[in-house]
Order: sequence, then C-alpha cells, then structure tokens
Amino acid sequence: MADDKKTQTNDKPAAPQITLRRVERHDLAETFVDTIDALFFDGQTMRIECGVTRVDPQVQGQALTGARVPACRLVLTPGAAVSLMNQMQQTAAALVKAGVLKQGDAPAGKA
Repeated sequence: MADDKKTQTNDKPAAPQITLRRVERHDLAETFVDTIDALFFDGQTMRIECGVTRVDPQVQGQALTGARVPACRLVLTPGAAVSLMNQMQQTAAALVKAGVLKQGDAPAGKA
C-alpha cells in the first residue's frame, strides 16, 4: 500500500517588501516633559508616563512647593520600544564621544 501522506510545510509566503517615506507634519503639537514618572511593560506594550513639574507661586517666608503633573503617556509596541532603546543607546554613545557625558554618569537629578 502506497504512503498517501501529504507533505506539509510551515513555509509562509514572504511578506511583501514595502518602502515607507517619512512625511513631516508641521502642525504636530509638542509635549514638554521633565521627568519619566513610570515605565511599564505588560508583555504586549511598553507604557511610558511622562510628567512635568509645576511650581506653586512662592509665598514669602514659606518653603517652595509644587506638583508633578502627568503630561503624556506614550504607548509603544515591543518593536518600537526596542527601536527607542537602540536610538537612546546611540545618542548616549554620541554624547560620551562628544564629552557631554562620562561613561557611567548618573542621569541629571539622580544621585
């Protein structure tokens, strides 16, 4: 009796190649942040919560007070998170090479 088993392959069709161009949006609003308040990775997305420090009006004879206010939450796919990390590493290496940072320096404000 002949072996009638069909050969199965796990070959997926090749993904089509796509060339993307970057389109500038001059009307895109910018968001200023001075802190990264939290960073979460849930296995599907990386969430970066960014904040800004707001200082209360100073009252003579009293301690300066203020608040940290959320400014934006950036949600990235794992691929975009890896891309961000790679670009930050390249930027840090360039800053070290330029003498702006020393290897092993703590970030500003973190002693």
